[in-house]
Amino acid sequence: MTAADEIESRLRDAFDPTVLQVEDESERHRGHAGYREGGDSHFRVTIQAPAFTPMTRIERHRAIHEALGPDLVGRIHALALHVSG
Repeated sequence: MTAADEIESRLRDAFDPTVLQVEDESERHRGHAGYREGGDSHFRVTIQAPAFTPMTRIERHRAIHEALGPDLVGRIHALALHVSG
């Protein structure tokens, strides 16, 4: 399973989103810090879920990082989050 698949699975399980898009942007960062051959290093996540409505921006980001877990977060270099309730 790729990191993108794991991200999608964990976020679906945790938040039951109405919108979820996980994009592996690793190739756009070729030659930059953190790039790994084969991808799985840089991601952009767009997620919308009712669970985020009462949360601040920081709370949303913390909740996402918690749902992904330290094992997965530790394997990726960059995670751009676009979150709405």
